[in-house]
This record gives sequence, C-alpha cells and structure tokens, in this order.
Amino acid sequence: MQFSLSRAEVSRFEYRSEAPSTNDVLKELATADAAAWPDLSVVVTDNQTQGRGRLGRVWLAPTGKALAISVLVRPRTKAGDQLPSHALGWLPLLAGAAMTRAVRKTVEASMQPVEDVKEAEEPRHDVTLKWPNDVLIDGYKVCGILCELLPDGEGIIIGAGLNVSLDEHDLPTLTSTSLLLVTRTSPDPDAVLAAYLHELVTLYEAFVHADGDAEQSLHADVTALCGTLGSVVRVELPGGTDLVGTATGIDTEGRLQVVSQADGEERSVAAGDVTHLRY
Repeated sequence: MQFSLSRAEVSRFEYRSEAPSTNDVLKELATADAAAWPDLSVVVTDNQTQGRGRLGRVWLAPTGKALAISVLVRPRTKAGDQLPSHALGWLPLLAGAAMTRAVRKTVEASMQPVEDVKEAEEPRHDVTLKWPNDVLIDGYKVCGILCELLPDGEGIIIGAGLNVSLDEHDLPTLTSTSLLLVTRTSPDPDAVLAAYLHELVTLYEAFVHADGDAEQSLHADVTALCGTLGSVVRVELPGGTDLVGTATGIDTEGRLQVVSQADGEERSVAAGDVTHLRY
C-alpha cells in the first residue's frame, strides 16, 4: 500500500506488511535512533500479529481488515522544555477525539443526502468518544487507543487499532463493529487514516502551542465529543473495586468526574475500565 494521502500528513511514515505490534516496532526504532524518528513519526500495518490493548488485553484482527497505527510524539513547550507530567494524561483523550472526528467524517460521507429525513432509508449514526480513548458507533466499539511512554521518557507512542472492513464473523466481541458494517461500503484505508492523522496533528499542535494547557486548546473539543458524559457508568478501578454513578465532566487533568450512586460524592477517576450502563 502506498498511503500517499497519509504520508503527506506527518513527518515520517512507514507502512509494514506485517508487524508483531506497531507500538513495539516504533518504540524500538525511536529508541535506537531518535534523530531518525522525529515528532509525529508513524508506523502502520494491516497485519498485526501480537497487538494488545489496555489492561493487557489482546487485540487481534484478520489480515487486511483493520489498521494498527502508532504515532510517536515528542511534545515540547514553546520554550523547548518537556510538557508537565499532568498534561501527558490528555494525550489518550486527544487521540480519541481525533479518531472520533475522523470516523464521524467517514460515516457521514457514506450517507446519501436526503430531502426528507423521515423517508431516509439510511440510519443516522452516533459516533462518540468513550472516556478515555475508545471510539464508539451507536455504542459499539470501532477503535481503541493505547499510549505508552518511551523507555527514555523522551516521547510517547499513541497506538490505535481501527476496525476497517471486518464483517460480522470477524468481530472480536459482541460489542464491536467496523466501518464496513456501519457504512455498508468498503472504506479506503488511506483516506480514513489520513483523516485521523490530520485531526491528530491539528489537535496536537494546538495543545503543544498552548504548552499543554488543555483548557486553552483541548478541553472543549473532548467534552463535546465524549458520549460518556451524562451517562450512568461503572468504573472498574485499579485494585478491583467498582464505582457506579453518573459521569458529569472531565477535570483539568483529563480525569473523569463521577458522582457516586452510593454516597452522592463526586470523585475524579484517572484510570479505570468504564462501562456505560443502560437501564
């Protein structure tokens, strides 16, 4: 694959016909030769054999039907210093917002315009971000994101797994979907990837220009896209405890704010597995 559209969006782009894990490949390359892999370098494959998600989960997809995308960022302030550590917690949300926008554009572009919405045969689809970094279409997961720090602390790898053309027999879980299943057309992987990279670079550059101050550059965008807000959720917290309540907002450090059903107290959650509950 040439990925000519996607190559134009970033500083360095490498497609591999097969990779164990694009995050691991990019981590190894960027650690061995930092100068050759600058800010906004990308490694992509449509055949990842040892992919993984959050909480140590395995992420697998049939060859040629999903994209594994890893982007290296080396964020610095305008003065050239590293961003404050609390700002780095926004990177998964930044990537999730970028992918949500890209998927939304892809889905909307597949729909035929109609004069009378009541007579439309095509369903309208709801594309949202589930805190902190899953992208959902009508509540079904189409993409997950995993961010990892380089061993030397000089960069972060943003990994994304996007279900492009999986059919119903390929889906890893009953709560998954793909662009093909939603749009009923075969998406152009290069066009989808280029849309994601464009949105990611746009949000990332604004975030860095603001010295990592999400209130200036990112908070409103993420809040507007986040379908978790206003939902009743169960958060599986580190340590094995659960928090059930209503997600009310995202604080200045990117943490999810949840008002507990048990005691009415609002808590900020930095990490945890979130399930949207439906009653």
